[in-house]
Amino acid sequence: MTRTNRNRALLLCLLAGMIFSQFASSAADNRTTTLSESWKNYLSSADSTEPSKHFPYLHCFRRAATTHDLPLTLLLAVSRGESDFDPAARSHANAHGLMQIQWPGTAKHLGINRIADLYNPCRNVDAGTRYLKELLARYNNDLHLALAAYNYGPGRISKTGGGDIPDGAEWYSRYIYRHLTYVTDINNRGSTEPQQPYSAEKRRVLIEFNRPYRVEAYVSSLQKRFPDLRFDWFKLPEQRFRVAGSLSSMQMRASRLRHSRSCDTQE
Repeated sequence: MTRTNRNRALLLCLLAGMIFSQFASSAADNRTTTLSESWKNYLSSADSTEPSKHFPYLHCFRRAATTHDLPLTLLLAVSRGESDFDPAARSHANAHGLMQIQWPGTAKHLGINRIADLYNPCRNVDAGTRYLKELLARYNNDLHLALAAYNYGPGRISKTGGGDIPDGAEWYSRYIYRHLTYVTDINNRGSTEPQQPYSAEKRRVLIEFNRPYRVEAYVSSLQKRFPDLRFDWFKLPEQRFRVAGSLSSMQMRASRLRHSRSCDTQE
């Protein structure tokens, strides 16, 4: 290959890289904008949104929501995503309890000086709520940025949202939003049926991953293939991510299939 051809090939590669980079950046920006708008839309109607089930420690969440003027369903979504309502949860990053308050930095910033207090459900929820309230004030009520900072720390998230939000922080906001859709259960909103306790729902563990993006892609693929089933993923303390399916939705689907086959046989 002549020098001219080599230079031409190099130029084409550079141009292709620039085009791809701009496309990827645009796609990421659009996804961020969409997620940010989704959180804004939620906040505009959050006061009228009630949880779909009777969740654990609900009295703690109601008290904190009322005291600090934050949506109850937001607090429940964060806790479900952070600990799945396990008051004894502890992460690899030394975060503890229902809302996964980091020890000692964030905890002492919030006035908690004993690690044992983080295992008190109501104290932990109150601390996490105060922290979210503080972050919302810092980020001008932008819940997307506030959640990114809740996960990554405010020092790593620009106050104006300028610059790139770390991929992990972006993922976390999407992750909590998915748990919000469960907590609010938009599909059953307005139902007159009594609330079921959260503990009554049974889940079947399907698979675990060691990367958040893999679990997100896997669940998205499952949901497209089986839109009538409910799939969730959860962070685990050891930096793994678990996919689980709602056992009740799986049983209902199996029952419908059996009924359909029975009808086909009778015909």
